[in-house]
Amino acid sequence: MKAILTNGYGGTDVLYLGEHPEPVPKENEVKVRIKATALNRADLLQRQGLYPPPPGATSIIGLEMAGVIEEVGSQVQNWKIGDRVFSLLPGGGYAEKVTVPADLLMPTPVELSDVEGAAIAETYLTAYLNLVWIGGLTNEKTVLVHAGASGVGTSAIQLIKQMGARSIVTVRSREKAEFCRSLGADVVLIGKEGFSEEILNLTDNHGVDLILDCVGASYWQDNLKSISMGGKLIVIGVMGGGNVENVPLMELIKRRISIVGSSLRSQPEEEKINLSQEFARTMLPHFKTGNLRTVVDRVFNWEDVQEAHTYMERNENIGKIILKVFS
Repeated sequence: MKAILTNGYGGTDVLYLGEHPEPVPKENEVKVRIKATALNRADLLQRQGLYPPPPGATSIIGLEMAGVIEEVGSQVQNWKIGDRVFSLLPGGGYAEKVTVPADLLMPTPVELSDVEGAAIAETYLTAYLNLVWIGGLTNEKTVLVHAGASGVGTSAIQLIKQMGARSIVTVRSREKAEFCRSLGADVVLIGKEGFSEEILNLTDNHGVDLILDCVGASYWQDNLKSISMGGKLIVIGVMGGGNVENVPLMELIKRRISIVGSSLRSQPEEEKINLSQEFARTMLPHFKTGNLRTVVDRVFNWEDVQEAHTYMERNENIGKIILKVFS
């Protein structure tokens, strides 16, 4: 089969379209012909040699896909050839075909295209994992979401609204701010550091109950000042640096603050299956009604993968960047 491969580690020039052995499904797996996949920040890191795939996973980049089932394993009962599906992957999305545990699959709603289906799994399941499973989101809570126009950010805004909670979102431009408001963000702050005073004003000095942070070190001080008593800071990325000095442990103790590091990719397969099935049961119906929607910024042909990676590195996108696979 054809796949996007890497010639060592480095810049976008290491990516190329080549030939790779076709995967063979195990008895509990299906083989899917991929129609579309999506870019994620982890793809850029893996290309640079900074984020290796989990043990046993393919070296082919790509953490999600949408496509059509082409073959089913002998023990698979709930899926059949021709079913349209989407899924998380430990890797292998930048390819014509991939094998997936059958229980990890979710049905692509008939109302959505394969491009739209490819934009759901990684961002929505990341948001759901952190907001609901880890964050314990309920309708009386206020959530601060950084990088609100990112794939995870746009998904988080919609989930927070769907669950009746309040969102405060940070972005870097007026255009991104307007888009986040259109998704249902309650308050949008434009800028970088120095947001804590405004957060406290907006919450009557209570602070936010939950912070979803993909920025890291450069937001540390303001995040800490913005958290309520007993609140949680969930760190899912370190775009603004990964090392923090002078951590005030007594402040964490006095205010009962929880700091959690979280990664969807490193979750055990069983947890990913449980997460996917719960999301499919509770949230996927809302894509049919339009209460939740995918946010696709640009669609590239997969032959243009170098251009797509360069575009993501510029941080200009609002929502997901998609690679359309031709096979």
